[in-house]
Parts: sequence; structure tokens; C-alpha cells
Amino acid sequence: MPDNNIQIIAGLGNPGNEYEKTRHNAGFWFIDQLVSKYNITLKNESKFSAQLGRLNTASGSVWLIKPSTFMNRSGQAIAQLARFYKIQPEQILIVHDDLDLSPGVVKLKQGGGHGGHNGLRDSIAQLADKNFYRLRLGIGHPGSKEQVVGFVLGKTPQSEKILIESAIDKSIDSIELILQGEMQKAMNQLHSK
Repeated sequence: MPDNNIQIIAGLGNPGNEYEKTRHNAGFWFIDQLVSKYNITLKNESKFSAQLGRLNTASGSVWLIKPSTFMNRSGQAIAQLARFYKIQPEQILIVHDDLDLSPGVVKLKQGGGHGGHNGLRDSIAQLADKNFYRLRLGIGHPGSKEQVVGFVLGKTPQSEKILIESAIDKSIDSIELILQGEMQKAMNQLHSK
């Protein structure tokens, strides 16, 4: 297997029932769907400030992580796990909500800035590297930056939730390609309509 295979899939979100249905938790929804599909149990691991599980497929084995810190500190858990297992940033896939994409749209990319996303900002700071992969789940934009906080922390309307969940399902259909390191094939599959 190539050395650059994904070793960690981290979903970003905020812990607690009050945030569960908010747009900002799309990364958590992705991990929850993976856990459900592959019948995985996530365990609270205080050492890593996260819920952790292991996904084993024919393409390889990967850590699934939901940080138990709030979004603006979510990089802490990812970096702790990566340091402990000597995992490089390019072996990490971070799944997060994205204001610049419409609900139902999903994009896979490597590297880039944080685009104002506090979870990505902290992940870049904690890993001291921005070369990790990102799976961007579109949630749409409220129209003005003054409305962003209320929008991302607002409850997702059912019509949008259905679109976001279909993007998550599409992403999970590409998980084998991602785990095989076939990023271009996964991108082609995800980015086509």
C-alpha cells in the first residue's frame, strides 16, 4: 500500500444535543453515516479528546474521529491522534461543512486555506500543515457574512438536510477509492453530477 493512504478520517462538528442538527455538524453526520453503514462503535477516548472508532475495509484500515472539543479547538484531537500514531498530514481526511458550496454538492481536495472555517483554522494550526485532504460538504450561504454564525449554528431545514445527506451517501460510496489512495478517481466520481 502507498505511504500516502488515508489513516484518519475526522468529521468536524460541535459536541452536545443542542448542536446535533445544525449545519456546522455536517462532518459529524458523515462519520455517523459511516459508523452506521459499517456497524462500527465509537468510543470516548479522553486521551485524544475525541470519540474514536476503526473502519476496516478491503482497501485498508482507518481511524474515524469525532473531536469532543468545540469546533474552534477540533484540530487538537486530530493532531493528538496523528502525533501518537505518527500519521502525516497528507494521510488525514477532514470532513466539514462548506458555505461556498450549495447543499447537495460535495468536493474533495488537498491543501488550501481555512476559508474562515474555525475547525479548519485550528486543524491547520495544530498540525502546523495544511496539506491534509478535505471533503467539503456544501451547506449553502445565508447571503451576508453577518448572518454566517447564526446560519451555521442554526437547525438545518429538512429540504436541505436531505440534500446534504445525499452528498454524504455519495461520498461514502467513494470511500473505498479514497482509502485506496485513488484520489483522482474519487474526485471524478464525486464531482460529476
